[in-house]
Amino acid sequence: MAVDYAVIVVYLAGMLAMGWWGMRRAKSKSEFLVAGRRLGPFMYSGTMAAIVLGGASTIGGVGLGYQYGLSGAWMVFTIGLGLLALSVFFSARIARLKVYTVSEMLDLRYGGRAGLISGIVMWAYTLMLAVTSTIAYATIFDVLFDMNRTVAIVLGGTIVVAYSTLGGMWSITLTDMVQFVVKTIGVLLLLLPIAVIKAGGFGEMKAKLPTEYFDPLGIGGETIFTYVLIYTFGMLIGQDIWQRVFTARSDRVARLGGTVAGTYCLVYAVAGAVIGTAAKVMYPKLPTADAAFATIVKDELPVGVRGLVLAAALAAVMSTSSGALIACATVANNDIWSRLKGAVTRGGDSAEHDEVKGNRAFILIMGIAVILIAIALNNVVEALTVAYNLLVGGLLVPILGGLLWRRGTAAGALAAVAVGGLAVIGLMAGYGILANEPVYYGLLASLAVYVVVSLATKPTDAAVLLAWRERLAGRGGEAEPEREPGERVTEVAAG
Repeated sequence: MAVDYAVIVVYLAGMLAMGWWGMRRAKSKSEFLVAGRRLGPFMYSGTMAAIVLGGASTIGGVGLGYQYGLSGAWMVFTIGLGLLALSVFFSARIARLKVYTVSEMLDLRYGGRAGLISGIVMWAYTLMLAVTSTIAYATIFDVLFDMNRTVAIVLGGTIVVAYSTLGGMWSITLTDMVQFVVKTIGVLLLLLPIAVIKAGGFGEMKAKLPTEYFDPLGIGGETIFTYVLIYTFGMLIGQDIWQRVFTARSDRVARLGGTVAGTYCLVYAVAGAVIGTAAKVMYPKLPTADAAFATIVKDELPVGVRGLVLAAALAAVMSTSSGALIACATVANNDIWSRLKGAVTRGGDSAEHDEVKGNRAFILIMGIAVILIAIALNNVVEALTVAYNLLVGGLLVPILGGLLWRRGTAAGALAAVAVGGLAVIGLMAGYGILANEPVYYGLLASLAVYVVVSLATKPTDAAVLLAWRERLAGRGGEAEPEREPGERVTEVAAG
């Protein structure tokens, strides 16, 4: 295992080194939170794929393949579909808004009255997403070092908090690119073919497993529909996803790069399901489906390759964890704290320089909170389900309504957030946290209230709508960041 350990140690040291480099680059609020809005298509595609393909997509995706066969790909597949829909239909408009958070977009669209409550809902979602990603460190470090759960969470969480706090989005973007490459090599190019070969090939897999393992819809139509509702629509509105869209150099980069990343997710989904199916042939009686990934890596891969694949799993977890952490801290600082203290800073280079320190402090504070909650929390699935139910049930309608329906009003948006969020909470208490009904009925209640209240109230002020259309067209917002001589040429060549 010495070689495997060396691979992991080098990888972790590299993450910290990139955090130090990012600290020297992030000199303004724009640089710190959205990488100066200057990523080209190559870096944008890599960082977007990294943020959406986390531990749940890697370890969980293989586990679903172990449990259901090829149809276990649907969870990650719907994530890819959501990213494709976001990129093709919405990303260009989102990138042109030149904002930092989803709540700022709602303020622009509805006239400055929807941001705080939506910020609180979005903060709860990003916090739980960061917590569940952090808990996954325990699984990986247990396989690597037979490490205590709490120590594993503290170790992994500390590294992510360190490089995220130091360099903000620049550090996260650089680490995401490394993580994207490591995941591609470790999971797609190494683990996938090795797993299939060790299982005897597809012919042997079909001979040893029930036919439903090769039915594309074997997981069930209702489950697939729920995945679409939660993950596909969740990709359209999550702060962690939008914050990556804000990093794009142009709306064309956002559309093209996101489309490439979404397509990559579809391939990754199928790969995870095939690996899980192969694991079912080799280990038909594992105690839990989620143990499939760690078992096949530990028992079937040669020295060195095993370390790289485990680094790939670690990369998947770290990319989601760091993305959720900076999103959580951005919302907490810009949408909640700044509004509560009544000191929202707008524009100006000096103001942006002053805000870097504040945003860095919020990442550190939120990071410590995430580590402590991860240590105390046991049921990861329930926490993640609550987060996504609140996100989709409370925010999907007012966000998409604001983008697609001119007649939507601030009163309608606020009512939709409140009613949808409360309905989801109440229905989870009645049906159970893992039931499908809460998000179904909560979303319908949010839509009905949004339409009724919007039609019953005064239309949004014409001046607000005019300013909104100007921003959607790419006029207004932040000025183009200054570039050093030759910088744009370098970015075009690299991105």
